[in-house]
Amino acid sequence: MNGQQTAGSDPYFPDNGDPRYRVHRYELAVEYRPGPNRLTGTARLSAIAGRAPLPEFHLNLADFRLGRVLVDGRVPHYSHRAGRLRIRPAKPLHAGAAFTVEVTWSGNPKPVRSPWGGLGWEELTDGALVASQPVGAPSWYPCNDRPADKAAYQLSVNTPSAYTVVAGGRLLTRTTRASTTTWVYEQPAPTSSYLVGLAIGTYQMVLLGDPGLGGVAQSAHVPPHLLPRFSRDFARQPAMMRLFGDLFGPYPFGEYTVVIADEELDVPVEAQGMSLFGANHVDGVRGWERLVAHELAHQWFGNSVTIADWRHIWLNEGLAKYAEWLWSEHSGGRTAHQLAAAAHRLLAAQPQDLLLADPGRKLMFDDRLYQRGGLAVHAVRCALGDAAFFPMLRDWAAVHRHGVVTTAAFTGHVARHAPRPVDGLLAAWLFEPALPPFPAPPETVPPRKGER
Repeated sequence: MNGQQTAGSDPYFPDNGDPRYRVHRYELAVEYRPGPNRLTGTARLSAIAGRAPLPEFHLNLADFRLGRVLVDGRVPHYSHRAGRLRIRPAKPLHAGAAFTVEVTWSGNPKPVRSPWGGLGWEELTDGALVASQPVGAPSWYPCNDRPADKAAYQLSVNTPSAYTVVAGGRLLTRTTRASTTTWVYEQPAPTSSYLVGLAIGTYQMVLLGDPGLGGVAQSAHVPPHLLPRFSRDFARQPAMMRLFGDLFGPYPFGEYTVVIADEELDVPVEAQGMSLFGANHVDGVRGWERLVAHELAHQWFGNSVTIADWRHIWLNEGLAKYAEWLWSEHSGGRTAHQLAAAAHRLLAAQPQDLLLADPGRKLMFDDRLYQRGGLAVHAVRCALGDAAFFPMLRDWAAVHRHGVVTTAAFTGHVARHAPRPVDGLLAAWLFEPALPPFPAPPETVPPRKGER
C-alpha cells in the first residue's frame, strides 16, 4: 500500500489494517517482566481470505524483534518496517480460504506515536497498562488493526507472581509455578483490536453488587489505598447497569470489570468487557460519576455495536455522552434536556467547523464531537418522542449486537422508527457544520418502576 488507501481501508489511518482478509480468532501468549520492561510473545491468528486471491497481506506490529513467522506452518517471504509486517505466502491464498499465521516477537514495548501522544502499551511505575484507542494495539501484538475486523481472543500472560493481570473476558485459569504466574483469559465475543485491554499491577479485586440470577458479574481491580474513595465513587455502577439494560437492552458481554491504575490518566478508556480509569478519577465524592456511566455505555455503543471505520466515531461517543445525560436524568440530577441545552450553549460559542459524520482525523476526539454527538441523539429523541426513541435505541443495539455499523445504517434505522420524516433533521446535525437550533423537549414517558 505504501501509505496509499486501498478499497475498504480506513480513510483516517490507511496504513492500519488490511481489508482483504479477516481474523476470526487470536491466541496470544505473552511473557512480561516489569523491571526491564521486557515482552516476548507468540501469536496464532486464524483468518479467512476475502473474495479475491491473496498473494500477500499485512499485519500491524510495532518495532519488535521477530523470531518466527509462519503461514499454514510454512515460512513465507516477509518484511517488517514502519510498523507493518508484510507477508507473502509461499503460495497465494485462494479466495475464501482459511489460513493461520504464527508470529513470535520480543522487545521493550512502548506506546506508538500518534497525533494524540503515545497509544497502547504504557509502562507504569509498577506494572503496565494498555489503552489502544484508536491505533495503539500494534504496540504489543501483531494484528489486523481496523475496528471492523472483530475476532475472538484467548490471552495468556505470564508475569511475576506479585502482580495481578486483568484483561477483558473470563478468567479461565491462573497457574503459579516458582515465582511466576500465568493468567489465561478468554473473550469469545467479537472484539476489535483496539479494544483488547490489559492491566498488570498490584491490585485488590472487589465485587460490585450482587448480580443475582441473570445479572452481570461486575468486579473492580483497585490499588488498596484507593479503596475507600473507590467504594463511594463506583457505588452506583450496579444501578447504572440495571438502567442501561432497561434502556439499551441486555448487557452484551459475559462480565464487566473496571481497573483503577495507580497513576493519573488523561481520560478513562473503554476496552471489551472492561474500562480503565486513573487514580485522578477517584475522588471520593463522585466527581467523575458521569465518566463511570460513559465508559459503561461504551460496552453497548462502540464495543458490541462497532463502527466500520473511524469516520463514524460520533456513533460511539455521541451515544455514550447521551448515556451520561440519561443516567443524570434517571438518578435525580439534571434532565437530559437540561444537559443538552447546556451543551448547545457551549457549542454555540465555539467555531462551527465540525462535520459530525466525518470529522477528519484532526477533530475525531475534539470535545465538540462528544457534545454535538450527544445533542444529535437528543434531537432524535425530541423528534421521535420517548415512546418511539427508546425502542429504536434498544432495537439498534439488538440488531447490530456484535456487529459493525455506519452513520448511514443509523440514519436508516432512525427513519424506520420515526413517526414522520427525519431526513432534514439528521442531515442538519450530521452532515452540516452549522449548529442547528436547539430542539423542543421530547414527549416523555414515565420512568419504569425502580429507575428513580
